[in-house]
Amino acid sequence: MALLIKNGEIITADSRYKADIYVEGETITRIGQSLEAPPGTEVIDASGQYVFPGFIDPHVHIYLPFMATFAKDTHETGSKAALMGGTTTYIEMCAPSRHEDTLEGYQLWKGKAEGNSYCDYTFHMAVTRFDDKTAAQLREIVKDGINSFKIFLSYKGFFGVDDGEMYQTLRLAKELGVIVTAHCENAELVGQLQQKLLSEGKTGPEWHEPSRPESVEAEGTARFATFLENTGATGYVVHLSCKPALDAAMDAKARGVPLFIESVIPHFLLDKTYAERGGVEAMKYIMSPPLRDKRNQKALWDALAMGFIDTVGTDHCPFDTAQKLLGKDAFTAIPNGIPAIEDRVNLLYTYGVSRGNLDIHRFVDAASTKSAKLFGLFPRKGTIAVGSDADLVIYDPSYRGKISAATQSVNNDYNGFEGFEIDGKPRVVTVRGKVAVRDGQFVGEKGRGKLLRREPMYF
Repeated sequence: MALLIKNGEIITADSRYKADIYVEGETITRIGQSLEAPPGTEVIDASGQYVFPGFIDPHVHIYLPFMATFAKDTHETGSKAALMGGTTTYIEMCAPSRHEDTLEGYQLWKGKAEGNSYCDYTFHMAVTRFDDKTAAQLREIVKDGINSFKIFLSYKGFFGVDDGEMYQTLRLAKELGVIVTAHCENAELVGQLQQKLLSEGKTGPEWHEPSRPESVEAEGTARFATFLENTGATGYVVHLSCKPALDAAMDAKARGVPLFIESVIPHFLLDKTYAERGGVEAMKYIMSPPLRDKRNQKALWDALAMGFIDTVGTDHCPFDTAQKLLGKDAFTAIPNGIPAIEDRVNLLYTYGVSRGNLDIHRFVDAASTKSAKLFGLFPRKGTIAVGSDADLVIYDPSYRGKISAATQSVNNDYNGFEGFEIDGKPRVVTVRGKVAVRDGQFVGEKGRGKLLRREPMYF
């Protein structure tokens, strides 16, 4: 069935105007004033509403075996939550450990998602070791449509790579035209600090942040940039959390290093005091990099507003209360992660655009368009234009409400943003022309989501 969205205010990364949008099949075919549609067309009146391009979360974990357990979401529950929050495409970290075969891991992740996602998706392929089989396997994965890798400068012995493996990965990425995303810390230093704190009897969640301090993240960011500079590869720092790491990334950019920056919504709004509450309430807020001193938030918001921070993701990785309690005797055993895929857009709009100084076009860019451009999805995704996929979010800026675990779609028993006020909410969300959220209620089609294959672009 064709779809006509009338009377909405279209807002993209670089334009704002009132017009109608006509959708045939899966794509936008007309944009204009007072469009007519043939009989049988579904018509949605978007008067008084914004119409955004579908939002893209560049950093999520759905299937993830990690720290003696598994992340709580499935591709069904995670994609439903994404759509309820206005995210129509997500990029999942495909992250087999060092002890698993890379290609088998890729096939496993693909199989988990296929036929189960309500919205479109793709993967960053984690490189967690580099041996005599790795290059050939990565070439095969790139040929299958994956144009981004992920490395961890953390989690020694599980996900982490050493400097030699990072160098080999970046050399191959440059040859293949692939962008490399990186979790920037220092695995050796974190491990030593963790053991020191535990030996001193400092076992509670409040010691997680001191075990991975800002200086460690800054060092990892600078080191990653140095390796990019000396291999010619293009890089992307994930979940940057603090001003020292931001300064290191900006220094590299100033030298001409091809480096992009992502921060995630928890680091804009939560601070380390949440992880200092004691007991399981503190454990809920353990993630890496950790929540930081509140002074960092202004630096992140300012950098986002100026475009120095390119994208805002989530690092969505839900573990429930029982799973968090696996670390009751040692903070090093608390599963790292927090759910956010459903709340990112509303929180960024509320505290950036509605109540802050974030330009609405920069909001769209950071939450959708820039990810589409960086990861080979634009202009199919990330904009509203004739020929683009009809991933659309009709957004009600007059809505007022509060976030609550009682009303969330994420498969988890708590919400890290419990009680946060929101100014605005998606009213209608479409996936390639098919309505998935209508009047705030989920009506999506399981299996509608497709794997988005992408071409290398960073030669």
